[in-house]
Amino acid sequence: MDAEARLEGLGAALRPGLHEVGAFRVIWEGDGPGSARLRIVHAELPGRTLFASRPGRAFVGAARGEARVLASRAHFRIRDRIRERCGDQRVASLAREGDAVVLRGSLHCPSGPLPWSLRLAPAPESTSQLRFELRLGREGFDRVALALAADPAERFFGFGQQFTHLDLSGRRVPIWLQEQGIGRGRQPLTLLANLLAHAGGDWSTSYAPVPHTLTSHGRSLFLENAEFSRFDLRAPGRVVVEVFADRLAGRLAGGEDPAERVEAYTAWAGRMRPLPAWLEGGVVVGVQGGTERVRAVRRTLEAAGVPVAAFWIQDWVGPRVTSFGRQLWWNWELDRSHYPGWEALVRELRAAGIRVLLYANPFLVDAREKPGVRDNLFVQARDRGLLVRAPDGSPAMTTITDFDAALLDLTDPAARAWIRDVLVRRLLGAGASGWMADFGEALPWDAVLANGERGAQWHNRYPELWAEVNREAIDAAGLGDEAVFFTRSGFTHSPRFSTLFWLGDQLVTWDRHDGMASQLTGLLSGGLSGFTLNHGDVGGYTSIQAPVVGVRRSRELFQRWAELAAFQVVFRTHEGVLPEANHQFDSDAETLGHFARMAKLHAALGFLRRELVREAATRGLPPVRPLFLHHAGDPEAWRLPPTQFLLGAELLVAPVLAPGRGTVRAWLPAGRWVHLWTGCPHRADGGTWVEVPAPLGEPAVFWPEGSPVGPRLRLELAARGIGTPAACAAR
Repeated sequence: MDAEARLEGLGAALRPGLHEVGAFRVIWEGDGPGSARLRIVHAELPGRTLFASRPGRAFVGAARGEARVLASRAHFRIRDRIRERCGDQRVASLAREGDAVVLRGSLHCPSGPLPWSLRLAPAPESTSQLRFELRLGREGFDRVALALAADPAERFFGFGQQFTHLDLSGRRVPIWLQEQGIGRGRQPLTLLANLLAHAGGDWSTSYAPVPHTLTSHGRSLFLENAEFSRFDLRAPGRVVVEVFADRLAGRLAGGEDPAERVEAYTAWAGRMRPLPAWLEGGVVVGVQGGTERVRAVRRTLEAAGVPVAAFWIQDWVGPRVTSFGRQLWWNWELDRSHYPGWEALVRELRAAGIRVLLYANPFLVDAREKPGVRDNLFVQARDRGLLVRAPDGSPAMTTITDFDAALLDLTDPAARAWIRDVLVRRLLGAGASGWMADFGEALPWDAVLANGERGAQWHNRYPELWAEVNREAIDAAGLGDEAVFFTRSGFTHSPRFSTLFWLGDQLVTWDRHDGMASQLTGLLSGGLSGFTLNHGDVGGYTSIQAPVVGVRRSRELFQRWAELAAFQVVFRTHEGVLPEANHQFDSDAETLGHFARMAKLHAALGFLRRELVREAATRGLPPVRPLFLHHAGDPEAWRLPPTQFLLGAELLVAPVLAPGRGTVRAWLPAGRWVHLWTGCPHRADGGTWVEVPAPLGEPAVFWPEGSPVGPRLRLELAARGIGTPAACAAR
């Protein structure tokens, strides 16, 4: 819908008045139609407006529309055709109804008046939240919008995992999860990916978008809706929130500072639980290639002194070579020809303190062509009616590179029980301590589901169901918080169920569109929406062997990516989709030595990471944080590009995100900050930019003078053979 055409005028004015709604004040103010507006504040912070309509302008819009959806390989293009548009908003009444305040009015539509109501009520869970629900009063209208006033200089953050931009001001942000794409704006790669398979993506495509934002002006708003929605932030001074439904429901959150507003949001959406203690033991090493390959990699890492927590063996089901690279047979059955002596290997690793992690997803493929297959799970699920159906009643098939796959219908209790049993028997029964729970983005718009609804209503919620089933499998096995699964797709309530997230399939490049820099942006933005325990593939995933657009992982990229990963809650490698095209941690002695050093840095940070993981569980705050979360009064903190971050409140990290760099430039908020590798203090009276050396193996790290975190980190590093000066040793 065109917001300007939809939101035309108020049409009527009520008498000014104030209503107490829980801890909030709902205010109707203005002396006439040209100045009337709705405004909401929290009683404890009456000077900060949490919600306001624009004076004399409408704030409710509606339409009847028809979505046109082009889907390819879990990539979606949604185009909307408006059949009937409504405008000329009228406000008839504002009155108390029980503990709520309700506004009622109408919109003028070509087919006749359309009643609407906006209910504002205390949220039962928290005094820091006000719930709103906008409803349309006639059937058939399936587009509803709410318009808010904003400051022209206001900056908007959050919206789940956003990979290109941290500040989304000036953009229209769609909330529809999908494959992030190959390139996402990096040219000519994105253009070619779109021409071949509509798989290029753009700045907005995300595995885990969430209808939640917090702003530089002390506001926080989030939706309860799971349908397709958009946040239009393009016009200065105005925000339009639109949902493809006949109701729009959400919350406003108060709070003194951004951290309190993140706490308020995660108290409702759900918080992640602490990670298993064994995951603290070292890095998670992605390895493929069979039993002897795993043993050889273990010997290499042991000789180099690399602490290892787990081997992630994704090809346990057997490799499948496609045009995209090395992929897997999605039949969730151990391939004993590829991994002979599996039980002995698992016992051997466990005796050495190393866990085994596997791979699964909610797809099934017809495995009749796989040599040695015993149980064809696709046929079993199809014959039991457990698969998502197309409108014609047949299984809805999704093309994945060179093969088709069917998606389990997780709205069906029988399908949930069936796949839960598969996870318990086939993965945990194989001795695994967890797995990558991949995918979740592909539910078709027109899918027919067992609960009687269509994919359009459940698409965004599907990854929540997938995470919940994985959690149920761990609980059913009696493992509680002792096992871990990591998901890439997610929506609002996914943190309530997922044990760990990862940031998906980045290119093996440096760029901010789809490379290493985009992974840091996703980490920072996702943390604001509850994706607190998160990490990425070290070195990226997607490689391409082709003229003109060939992409391969370089040694320098892998090393700098390992430096970034050392500060994440989990340090996990991935060989990539084309392992032979990528530089790996054991490709040469220099890389292996650097990798061991970063693994030890990660281990040295364990004392801080344990505290931050507990804080994520109790307060919903992410370990990796944008500076404004703790320096909200520093204007520069809100303007910073996503090139540096805080680990907790007291470690500031500025990783190298571009090739050929030996220094980094970082913004230090007010105070005195000590540089880890030189011991030199930097005075920043009102905040200042500094440039410091950042040779390989020494990512730029600072702490505020007087903090106990810095000296403790020095001691932990020294215990692992990595020395740092106690006093300034400028170079």
